[in-house]
Amino acid sequence: MFQPRLYSLLVGSALFLSACTAPPNAATAASPTAPVAAPTQSADPAASAAAAAAAAAAEPSISFEAWRDTFRNKALAHGVQPALFDRAFANVSVDDSVVKADRSQPEFTRPVWEYLDGAVSPLRVTKGKALLTQHSGILRSIEQRYGVDRQALVAIWGMESNFGQFMGDKSVIRSLATLAYEGRRPQFAEDQLLAALLILQQGDIQPERMLGSWAGAMGQTQFIPTTYNSHAVDFDGDGRRDIWTSSTDALASAAHYLQASGWQFGQPWGYEVALPSGFDYAHADADIRKPLNEWIALGVKVPAVAVRADERASLLLPAGHRGPAFLVFNNFRAILRYNNSSSYALAVGLLSERFDNGGQVLGSWPRNDLPLSRSERIELQERLAQKGLQPGAADSIIGANTRKAIRSYQQQLGWAADGYPNHELLKQLRN
Repeated sequence: MFQPRLYSLLVGSALFLSACTAPPNAATAASPTAPVAAPTQSADPAASAAAAAAAAAAEPSISFEAWRDTFRNKALAHGVQPALFDRAFANVSVDDSVVKADRSQPEFTRPVWEYLDGAVSPLRVTKGKALLTQHSGILRSIEQRYGVDRQALVAIWGMESNFGQFMGDKSVIRSLATLAYEGRRPQFAEDQLLAALLILQQGDIQPERMLGSWAGAMGQTQFIPTTYNSHAVDFDGDGRRDIWTSSTDALASAAHYLQASGWQFGQPWGYEVALPSGFDYAHADADIRKPLNEWIALGVKVPAVAVRADERASLLLPAGHRGPAFLVFNNFRAILRYNNSSSYALAVGLLSERFDNGGQVLGSWPRNDLPLSRSERIELQERLAQKGLQPGAADSIIGANTRKAIRSYQQQLGWAADGYPNHELLKQLRN
């Protein structure tokens, strides 16, 4: 869902997230954006022990009923009506499945190519094309109002809820109350819970029908409550902002958010490029944005797409230098505002192009190069720190500091300094 997304499972918060991330949304398990664990491997015992210790430390010191009564006073002080609060919390108790989901940290996740295989599947492309035709009139009106391309909207619709088919079946109030009571980010969950109660008070949805994911993301666009309050719109004119049953409201709400994120109508999100022999891969960095003509001067071969020569772009290597390369522009960054995962944004971009029979990746993915597990990423960071390369905390998150440390070590070895973590690099560090 939108940034900030609820209870992120990021592998880095910057633009070029590792391809093995779970995207930072609150999608349901049925969503293709959800991580899939490898069943043939087992988790590291030390990591499991650390997770158990963290879970024990998170145990609340008061009863749920005592917490609820305290929160009720806060909610009423923010204008929530007592009768509304009591109706919303009728029979609400701790949801153990939400606690488990919040505390789980998958040891193994899919590499980017497997993620894209599922996200940009032939079935989803066919369904999306049909919906573009079916909703052409509404989509035209949304484009005119918000200046967001219809293909991108339908691609996000497909990614977030499989075009409204998988929106989550958990009570948003119960999920957020559980997370506020004993989740890892209680204050954030309380803020979302208060926002959810205000949505109910506005009359857009009834408490019994406010359903979503375990983390509180809602509707066909998987908005968290604060994002809903800021960007949901009533585009069908029925007096309610209904992102659950009205695809019109859901698509327009997504467009409203992308507009606020700086979407540029008719402009590409990015495109695949070819890099010259001997290219300096240190340019593939989240903080480096060069005008297109500078990338061309560096030998980057770009397709004949209408983009201004001074348009600033970043170089994305989602699988390191052995995989395809992409120059990404402002609209890619707007998609990242929706879900801060480069894999997600790449999937949205490619899927939107597939609707017009494009979006084929020409480069080869290193399909035999499996991503590092969570415990292996922690070990990588620890060994980089032992060499004085300052990767930051050993938290398994491959962020800007870790990538910088990887590049430094790759340069010491005389390797392509693409900042990409893999088993070959970890093996070298062990030696």
